[in-house]
Parts: sequence; structure tokens; C-alpha cells
Amino acid sequence: MRIESKAPTRVDLAGGTLDIWPLYLFHPGAVTINAAITRYASCVIETQEVGDEKIQLISRDTQREESFTSFAAMVKARRYNLPLLAEIAKFFAPENGFTLTTDSEAPAGAGIGGSSAMAVAICAALDRFTSAGKSKVDWIHISRDAEGIVIRVPTGTQDHYPPAFGGAAAIELPPGGERRVELRLDVSELEQRLVLCYTGKPRQSGINNWEVFKAHIDGKRKVQANLEQIAEIAQAMRVSLEKADWKETGRLMREEWGFRKKNLPTISTKTIDRIIEGARKKGALSGKVCGAGGGGCVVMLIEPGSRGAVEKAVADAGGQILPMRIDRSGVQVTVS
Repeated sequence: MRIESKAPTRVDLAGGTLDIWPLYLFHPGAVTINAAITRYASCVIETQEVGDEKIQLISRDTQREESFTSFAAMVKARRYNLPLLAEIAKFFAPENGFTLTTDSEAPAGAGIGGSSAMAVAICAALDRFTSAGKSKVDWIHISRDAEGIVIRVPTGTQDHYPPAFGGAAAIELPPGGERRVELRLDVSELEQRLVLCYTGKPRQSGINNWEVFKAHIDGKRKVQANLEQIAEIAQAMRVSLEKADWKETGRLMREEWGFRKKNLPTISTKTIDRIIEGARKKGALSGKVCGAGGGGCVVMLIEPGSRGAVEKAVADAGGQILPMRIDRSGVQVTVS
């Protein structure tokens, strides 16, 4: 049997970092706005012959692999070459051997939730392989916890909803658990107004988000005030998007990026600043880094007629355009 799955990555437009527990509890009404995009993480599971318990894990994009004589041997291992793959497999406890191969269309350290998309794709494939019968929300929480085990710092949940469900959504963050609400907007119009580029330098989200997290928990009032502003901006952006008020959405994105940069000097770089500044001169309403910053990808909101000029400005500033659309479906699984 061959099981194939693929899950979209995402761009976050406002409210990132607040999805890390318990930060959102300190900012009532916290919400993250994001959209799934057609840069995919994929997973293939191929079953072994009956009686063969061997487990083989392969990552094509990172060119790493490892194998174990059995599931029990994998559980007992002290270190992994591919820890995310191994940790997720542990949740599903497969009884038979298999080869699991992953690949990703997201550049290394892109900040577009590539590892989260990969985790959801793996969950979807392993769920089908083991007949676990878990829900997409279960996959989201398994993915979040597996990532936390691997990077050993607190992780958020907003990255996992776009891979699971697709579309453009508000991830509401009330006490008691998050929930996804589809945005009432013309997805095609939003799609025409987004430009994504890679800065050429990977980001380290665990480090940047951890520094902000620690500062907030340690009582740094400036960081707390900045995140409160970001929370309010995300709420306002949800309204402006549903009203198709693109100029206001652009203004809010600029404000959000301004407060985000105040949290940590390493969130932006000279290349990121140069890309956003150059794009704005050619018709971009705003721009911000995806994820925690420090490198990775920049997403820009543009006027539809300015795409060519904006993309040229981005390239001139050292950015690599990543063609994409908004994924409407979320994770997909096929069996052959």
C-alpha cells in the first residue's frame, strides 16, 4: 500500500506569537489572521512486506534518513536524525513496518510554517496507515506537541490550522482552547493582493519567539504593551479584511510590523527592510516577515495592478519571489 499526503504552508498577516500558550490569556480577544498557500509539504508512506517490522524515515529536502529494526527500537533510540518524523510516529504507534518519505516546497527556515505543514501531512498519512480515526484538530494538537518536544521551547497552534483546513481564517484564542473561524472575504481577491518572497536567510523561530515569550513572562512592560497593540491590530485587521478595506488592511499590517520590530532587534534585517521599503515605493501597501522573523519570508499586500513592479523591486533588493496561491482545501490524502 502507498499512502500520499500533502498539506499547504501559510502566511500570517497579523497576531502571530500570541498563539503561544499562555500569552493569549493575558490579551483578551487575541486572534491570529492567516491564510494557507500553495507551497506544500508532502509525505509518502509505503508499507513493508508482512512480518517486516523495519521502519525507515527519509527527508528528501534535507537529504537525511535513518532506519530502525522495529517500532520498539525507534522508541528506545536516544537521538534521531529526523526527530519530528520519529516523534509523530510515536503518537500513532504503528504495528507494522513502513517507509516514510517527506519533502517540502518551503525553503529552509522560510517562516511559512513548513515544519507545521509537514507535521500535519505526516499525521494525516499515519492516521490512514494505522486506522487511528483521529480528527484534523487531533492532528493539529499532535503536531504542535511533537514540534514542542523537538525544539524544546513553547510552540503555538496557529501554524497548524492552515495545513489542516486551508483557506483564510481567524484563529481565535480564548481561554479554554483555540478555534478557527473562516474569514468572510473574497479569497480570490486576497490572493491577487499578496506577494511572497524569500530573503535568502533562514530564520530561527524557536529562538526569536522564545526571547519574546520570556520577556513577556518576565514582566517586561514594553514587550507586554507591544503585544497588546499587536492583539488589537489583529482584531481590527479581521474587520478590515471582511470589509475589503485594503488600504486600512495595509495600514494595520504596517503598524503590526512596527510593533513587532520593537519587541526584538533581530526580528528584522537589513535585507528585510530593503525589500519592504523598495516594494512600498512600487505599489505595495505594506510588508512584514512571516513567522518570528530574523530572516525567512516576507509577505506583502499590494494593489493588484502593481504586481510586476513590486516583484521587480523585491528581486532588485535581494528577495526571491515565491509564486503561490491560496489553498482552499487543506491537507489531502490518497491511497493506492
